[in-house]
Amino acid sequence: MTKTFKRSWPTVSAMWAVAVLLAACNTASLDETARWSPEKLYSEAKEEASAGNYEKAAKLYERLEGRAAGTQLAQQAQIERAYLLWKSGEKAQALTVLERFIKLHPTSAAVDYALYLQGLINFNDNLGLLGSLTSQDLSERDQQASRDAYQSFRRLLEQYPQSTYSDDARLRMNYIVNSLAAYEVHVARYYYRRGAYVAAINRAQQTVQEFQQSPSTEEALFIMAQSYDQLGLTQLRDDAARVLKQSYPNSTIYAAGLGTKKSRWWQLW
Repeated sequence: MTKTFKRSWPTVSAMWAVAVLLAACNTASLDETARWSPEKLYSEAKEEASAGNYEKAAKLYERLEGRAAGTQLAQQAQIERAYLLWKSGEKAQALTVLERFIKLHPTSAAVDYALYLQGLINFNDNLGLLGSLTSQDLSERDQQASRDAYQSFRRLLEQYPQSTYSDDARLRMNYIVNSLAAYEVHVARYYYRRGAYVAAINRAQQTVQEFQQSPSTEEALFIMAQSYDQLGLTQLRDDAARVLKQSYPNSTIYAAGLGTKKSRWWQLW
């Protein structure tokens, strides 16, 4: 006959307690930062970042956020982590961290930098390979990143006009305006060359109306005049040509044609 052994409830409880304790000890031994102070965590994260170990530094900052929650050090860790995520190529995650920071800490002294960094991430995403592909016209790429960057920089200037980052943000906003205008002209040129003259007029008109100070306005007016001519709308053609001549008395675009690049205004960074 088989003998059945019965464990008492206290014995089973004790065994579970020992198992939990052992698991906790193993976890602690695997996490070398478990007993680190927030200050030490911050110091180690800074060292890793300086050494170029962005991924490891970002993880340390993430731990610091939780361990020092509610403190200035946690806020600093959040900002530093966003920057490192960006440098590691994690653009979307970096933007998420910054958006959360701005919402959770609207009165923080670092909000101006958060907005600036938010704009900078989108701005550089749009620039792409500018450093190596200097012949690429960036106005020919999708401009959503530029629009997002513009909104961040605009918020920075509106809320923190005296910020350290305001002058640079303003310069980048001027670039973005020119880029958006050039993109509209690029699309208008595309339509014109394919005989879609009404569509070409609409995109060129948008440039003239929204980006009057942009260098691209000259070609936009030219596209309008040429498109009206193709449609047999001589009065509108003459009106566009007159505005072009008055606004750009030294224009050579009629002789040079569409897509003329007098200078690469977008090669700033």
